[in-house]
Amino acid sequence: MINRARILDAAARVYAKHGFRGATTRLIAIEAGVNEVTLFRTFGSKAALMHAVLTAQSTQGSTPILPETPVDPVKELTTFVDGILHKLREVRPLLAHAMSEFDERPDAADFARCGRTATQQQLHQYVRRLPALAHTEPADVDTAVTMLSSTIMGDVMGRPMMPDSYPPIEEAAGRYVRAFLRILGVPAVTAAPARLSRTRTA
Repeated sequence: MINRARILDAAARVYAKHGFRGATTRLIAIEAGVNEVTLFRTFGSKAALMHAVLTAQSTQGSTPILPETPVDPVKELTTFVDGILHKLREVRPLLAHAMSEFDERPDAADFARCGRTATQQQLHQYVRRLPALAHTEPADVDTAVTMLSSTIMGDVMGRPMMPDSYPPIEEAAGRYVRAFLRILGVPAVTAAPARLSRTRTA
């Protein structure tokens, strides 16, 4: 029996290296240790295979979750942002190709934006539950959330090219969160660690 997961993993590696056009079925078949006929029998087409790859990557691994009731905004948001940064760094090559193909491939566009959309929704729901924001105009929250999610994406995509433009990687999440809370006017009551080790979330 053909291992579908093995083909998906192989296709993800080839796509991350070559993009959609360069990820030929021949290269994917070689990487997976199967023949091209098997690929078409299993997925129907190259486009369907790539769609399956992007869908699998979108749902793979743990997703950071913010608590329903804010208790320690600095700690909770720092842990969340650190988890998002780590997850995005893992899929950065796929994400880079998906973003470059945004205009021509809807499935690539969906993959490129789905994580950011989910992150923004969580952040917006969380900060609106902070007592300090009870009387803040929604537009202020929207703008701040957009700025933080843009900063996260900018870090992931830009750090390899301009490492000196970003905070040290182990401090990034905490520094982004403190700036975010200052923009919102939320006092940082508790002190987050200066350095945060890689966080795994369920």
